[in-house]
Amino acid sequence: MNKSTQFNRTIGWDVGGAHLKAALLDTNGALLQVLQVPCALWRGLPELDAAIDMVLNHFEVKTALHAITMTGELVDIFANREAGVNAISALMDAKLNGVKLFFSGARTLADSSCFLILSEVSQSWHSIASANWLASAYFSAHRLQTLKNCNYALLVDIGSTTTDFVPIINGQPSCLGFTDATRMQFEELVYTGVIRTPLMALAQQISFNLGATSVAAEFFATSGDVYRLTGDLLVADDMAETADGKDKSIFSSARRIARMVGHDVEDADMITWNRLAEAFKEKQIERLTEVTMVHLDRIANTSNGREISIIGAGVGRFLVKQIAEKMHLTYLDVSDLFNCNITNAQHSQASVCLPAYAIACLIYQHEIAA
Repeated sequence: MNKSTQFNRTIGWDVGGAHLKAALLDTNGALLQVLQVPCALWRGLPELDAAIDMVLNHFEVKTALHAITMTGELVDIFANREAGVNAISALMDAKLNGVKLFFSGARTLADSSCFLILSEVSQSWHSIASANWLASAYFSAHRLQTLKNCNYALLVDIGSTTTDFVPIINGQPSCLGFTDATRMQFEELVYTGVIRTPLMALAQQISFNLGATSVAAEFFATSGDVYRLTGDLLVADDMAETADGKDKSIFSSARRIARMVGHDVEDADMITWNRLAEAFKEKQIERLTEVTMVHLDRIANTSNGREISIIGAGVGRFLVKQIAEKMHLTYLDVSDLFNCNITNAQHSQASVCLPAYAIACLIYQHEIAA
C-alpha cells in the first residue's frame, strides 16, 4: 500500500524565514485548507515550533503524509545554510506525526529520491535548501500544459521579501540557476517584495513634489507601507512587522514613508504621501519589468512564435498582472491552474502559499504513482 492511502490527509509545508505556510489535501488530493502564519524564525526555533502548533490546531489533523520545503535556513540564527536545513528538518520531523518527507529540489520528479526522509537530509542539504520555488515550478508547468495546453510561460512569484522568476520552456521549468547564489546571478531570484523590502532598496532618488529628492539610506519604511497607501495589500496578507514596530494604519504608514524623504507626515496632506507611495511602487515595477523582459527574451528565442503567458503568484501578484497588461501579454493568475472546485478564498490563499500547495500536490501525485 502506498503512503497516500495510509493517511486521510496530506499536508504541504513551506518553512520561510518570516512565515510558515501550509496546505491541506484530503484523501483524494483535493484542497481543503490553506494557512499562512507569522514565523519570525530569525528570533529562534521556538518561533517555528509555535507556528507549527498553530497550523496543526487550525487544520485539526493529528497524523498525515507531510511534504516539507523551506527557505528558512537562510536566517542568521544559523551559522550557515547546512546548519539551517538540518535544524529545521529535525524540528519538523520531531513535531509532525505520520510520514515526513523533505523535498530535494535539484533532483527530477522522476527520481524517487526527490523526497527524502530525515536520515538522508544531511547528505543532501544543498538540494533541499531554498528549493520551494522549484516545487512551484514543477506544479505550474504541469498544470499549464494539462489545463491550458500551453508550453511557454514565465512564472513570477512575488512574495513579501523576494521575487522568483521561472521560465517555462517546452512544458518544463528551464532555469539557469538552482542555488540562491546562481539564481541571484541570473536574476531568477530578486530580493524585492511587497511587504518587507526596505524602501531604500527600491530607489536612491524618488519623484516628490514635482521634482526629485534623495531617499534616506535608513530602515524607516518598507514596501508594505507603500501598498497599504496604494490599497493593493490585503489585510489578511499583511503579517510582517513594520520598520518602527508601530501599527499598520494608513496614517502610520504615511509617517514612515515621509521619513524616507526627510519629512514628517504633518508637513503635507495625505494626497502628497499617496503620490509618494505611487512613485515607490513605480520604481519597483520598473525593476520587475526590467527582469521580466530579460526572461521573456530567453523564452521567445525557443518558442518559435508561440504565445508566451505570464503567470502571477504570491502576495504581490497584483504587480505581475499590471506588468503583463503594460506589456500587452496574456496574464494568468496561478489560481487559474488550481482545482476548479475550491472556493475563491482558497484560490487566493493557495496563490499566496503556492509552494506549500504545490509540494502537497506533488507528494500526493508521487505517492499515488509509487
